[in-house]
Amino acid sequence: MGTAIIDSALYAKMLACGTATLSANKKTVNDLNVFPIPDGDTGDNMCMTISSGSSALSGEDQPDLGKAAQTAASGMLLGARGNSGVILSRIFAGIARGLQGVKEAGIKELSHAMECGVEESYNSVSNPVEGTILTVFKDSVKYANSLIGEETDFEGYFENLFAEMERALERTPDQLDVLKKAGVVDSGGAGLIYIVKGMKDAVNGIEVELSEAGQSSSAKKINIESFTEDSVMEDGYCTEFLLRLTNSKVDVKNFDENVLFDYLNSVGESVVAFRDGSIIKVHVHTFEPGKILDHVQQYGEFLTLKIENMMLQHHETVIADNYHIKKDSHKKYGSVVVASGSGIADTFKDLGADEIVEGGQTMNPSAKSFIDAFEKVDADTIFVFPNNSNIVLTAKQAAKLYTKADIRIINSTTIGQCFVALSVLDSTVENPDELESSLNKIVSNVVTGMVSKAIRDTESDGVEIRKDDYIGFAKDVIYCAGKKRKDVVLELADKLGTGNYDVALVMKGIDVDQDEFDSVVEKLGSVCTMTEIIPIDGKQPVYDYIIVLE
Repeated sequence: MGTAIIDSALYAKMLACGTATLSANKKTVNDLNVFPIPDGDTGDNMCMTISSGSSALSGEDQPDLGKAAQTAASGMLLGARGNSGVILSRIFAGIARGLQGVKEAGIKELSHAMECGVEESYNSVSNPVEGTILTVFKDSVKYANSLIGEETDFEGYFENLFAEMERALERTPDQLDVLKKAGVVDSGGAGLIYIVKGMKDAVNGIEVELSEAGQSSSAKKINIESFTEDSVMEDGYCTEFLLRLTNSKVDVKNFDENVLFDYLNSVGESVVAFRDGSIIKVHVHTFEPGKILDHVQQYGEFLTLKIENMMLQHHETVIADNYHIKKDSHKKYGSVVVASGSGIADTFKDLGADEIVEGGQTMNPSAKSFIDAFEKVDADTIFVFPNNSNIVLTAKQAAKLYTKADIRIINSTTIGQCFVALSVLDSTVENPDELESSLNKIVSNVVTGMVSKAIRDTESDGVEIRKDDYIGFAKDVIYCAGKKRKDVVLELADKLGTGNYDVALVMKGIDVDQDEFDSVVEKLGSVCTMTEIIPIDGKQPVYDYIIVLE
């Protein structure tokens, strides 16, 4: 017989191990977050939420489980971040409610508390959506509770809970179309799995320590240039706050929070709101946060407040293979990309490109190459990225010849423009005209610098060039030339103002040795201290270096 009782000490260990396991895997969870208007990083948000609960128990001598659970839940309430973090906090608030007055819990007490967690989490969301963390938790609790027998211990209970949670997570794309189209599972559900895995390990006596790297979440840079003076707000603001009800404004004891919740639903979207004593936690998407804040302040005062412009998007990253699923064969949008260099081709594939047409400078593909690629992409509309001015006309010709899909040629003439466009391509946009216009606008703002070897003596833009010199250029402008490739690429980076950008991708050509490349990346990092330098082994021919600035 295994563990039959959970006391406050074991519960604290379970939360600590759950925090540590999620912390070690939060990047995987972050990378699953591929919704069009993110509302923060799911892994980071969930990690900060549960960490707040675990930290509340750290060093505290809790005489009984019920009080420990409530202490942890209160900590999570204060630390809850983002939609998934708020829901996570309500799961544990429900568990705390189910354990109220319990000194230590057996299987029956905990299974009841888990059901309370399901109820509380669903009640916290105005319009619960299946195929999310809600469903993953609900289905796994129902399954594990149904298998409880006289001999069931906590090791067996959590094994059943975890096994069904994995199956429930794999079902989420079948329940939520946006996940199926993106080819991923629900990020919040994935985060919950890591937490439960850590809790399961704790029950089995396996200690999971919080790594130094996971103790804090480094803030990602937000590209404020994605919302300029010419931008029009399309997505609203993610608004979150804790409101303390005050007796000077309302009768706190008899206050009906549903009045406030009904108001929020009438003026906002994605509402997650709940009351815990005299504190009300709110998460809402709105175009007028000031209006909401003015309204709710008639009931009390703010304890915390956060407002974020949802159009300031973080760059999406590659989804971890362990949660990557096969996409549907037919979809609304597809993409065909021209590229040379296996590293660059792999990068574009990771960014979601459906087909790669081999080509580039000195290797212009034929119209047939494009048509063959179109045949392999089963989509209503296919966006084509020529990535070279000499290839645009061929791509347009192929588009005229192909009648099985709507072919749209994007005005990308460099690899860098394509990289940025694919990174932000929003497949949820209903109108292909709107999406095409957006992609063309994006590529027009990308700066791509390149370094290659001169094939003859010449003078251009006031720069003297000798045959076999390395030249640094962007578009049709040559900025520098010299015998030493490293010096040229660093000078080009300086003249392009690399340090003024948030992100700089540096792609290594096939002829560049690794030591030189590492030295260039290190130097750029030391000089451009406010810029994130991302090295990529592009293995491209012709161009020894490609620098992409965004």
